[in-house]
Amino acid sequence: MIFRFLLLSDEVANFKREIQISPEATFLDFHKAILESTGYDKNQMYSFFICNDDWSKETEITLIEMDTSSEEDSYIMENTVLEELIKDEHQKLLYVFDVMSERMFFIELREIITGKDLKSPICSKSVGNPPEQLIDYEQLAKNITSTSDLDDDFYGDEEYDEEDLEGLDETSLDDLADRY
Repeated sequence: MIFRFLLLSDEVANFKREIQISPEATFLDFHKAILESTGYDKNQMYSFFICNDDWSKETEITLIEMDTSSEEDSYIMENTVLEELIKDEHQKLLYVFDVMSERMFFIELREIITGKDLKSPICSKSVGNPPEQLIDYEQLAKNITSTSDLDDDFYGDEEYDEEDLEGLDETSLDDLADRY
């Protein structure tokens, strides 16, 4: 059997990776396949999260042992087999590659291929460049315009008036956000 996963980024529209891997492989094997397909540095902190259908985090699988209370189950990539936590097609996962900024890939189990086996994971599709692995906060700070440089055109309309926002409630803003 083979799991076929699709990885996407909310930062880079044309980025896509497809990884095929045995369900008997560990999350560490999957992690290494992702690193190889993106060229990311292996000397960073990484985590997988098993998610529900709404992308809410449910179970974390860490690269190294973390101090957790004895009441919680602790999963380590090296010791956790994929099929132990992933059972169904369309299962959703997050792969956090920048822990400090909570940047991640969205992963979905697109297909369970029966009747075939893989000895090692493969990247079967690679489209676009991945997002930069880490944010350079010093460079970002240099690029931010100071508030003293703001002028009347800052909001894109010389006639911008904060009173134009009166009457908008949270529901209206949520509706607008859903459209974009």
